Amino acid sequence: MTARDHRRGKWLVLTMLVGTLLLWTTTAPAVMPAVGSLAPDFTLRSNTGKNLKLSEYRGQVVMINFWATWCGPCRQEMPLLNRIHEKYSKSGFKLLGINVDDNTGNAQAMAAKLGVTFPVLFDSEKRVSRLYDVDGMPSTVLIDRSGKVRYIHRGYRPGYEIQYEAQVRELLKQ
Repeated sequence: MTARDHRRGKWLVLTMLVGTLLLWTTTAPAVMPAVGSLAPDFTLRSNTGKNLKLSEYRGQVVMINFWATWCGPCRQEMPLLNRIHEKYSKSGFKLLGINVDDNTGNAQAMAAKLGVTFPVLFDSEKRVSRLYDVDGMPSTVLIDRSGKVRYIHRGYRPGYEIQYEAQVRELLKQ
């Protein structure tokens, strides 16, 4: 190896390190909002074509459920969430299903097939998913009437819907 090759190698390593540092500082990982903190606001297009903004639901109990068409537990959970939505929607409860698929058509087709009646929002750019530090599907966040995160659930197993419903009832009483 010549001295010139050695300098090029050092330069390449230095360039890669600086590039990595710049990338890391400009795309630092989000942190899931802590329980008790204000839920980060967002606006996303819904399956009705309208844009929905989280802060417009202040005064209601809101469940945000991040899901994807390729997620088996999501497909299992969605009809159960829909039952909770239908049972409590007239009592001040709102369920927002945020789909993270790149193809919104697939999400609309699956929601229709599963008979989902709650709003489905599209996060194909993953902006809101990053804002909420979603690292697995499904992920569910329950927000109280004042806009604070009260419960966070990662994943789904049969029976979780019983816990969701109890938490929704608790928050609706407050």
